[in-house]
Amino acid sequence: MDARGRNGFENSPIMNRNAHNARKGKAPSQRQLRVGEEIRHALSEIVRRAEFRDTELANITITVTEVRVSPDLRNATVFVLPLEGAAEPMVAGLNRASAYLRGQLGRAIHLKYLPALSFVFDKSFDEASRIESIMHRPEVARDLAADDVAVDDASPEEADS
Repeated sequence: MDARGRNGFENSPIMNRNAHNARKGKAPSQRQLRVGEEIRHALSEIVRRAEFRDTELANITITVTEVRVSPDLRNATVFVLPLEGAAEPMVAGLNRASAYLRGQLGRAIHLKYLPALSFVFDKSFDEASRIESIMHRPEVARDLAADDVAVDDASPEEADS
């Protein structure tokens, strides 16, 4: 066995560089952001006017909140949110209809390679409302007020006066 390992890629310089970049958590490139936003706008319009045969997608209003595109622009994760109803059946229905939606997307935007779509429920709004409710608790307000008093007592401008 050579230095590359069993399948020939574990220790190769190319594989290590790609694995290293993925672990670093690099910010998306300008191209990824631009393509993701274009896909989001097109998918929003497609989903708005589409008449789905799937019962879990029929007569439901879907919001496309974000699209994250992989660095090679071959895969896209679409974050969606239903305005009413359960999210899990909607996401499952969208994943079943992803081939149809990808075909419609190909007619709407022009890319060399159209990314494969995977749909995910967007939990960011739930998380934001959870944090908002925590911030409005009486004990948090009390702690924040105590911190403000401690900062005012220790401010150097008042000590010079």
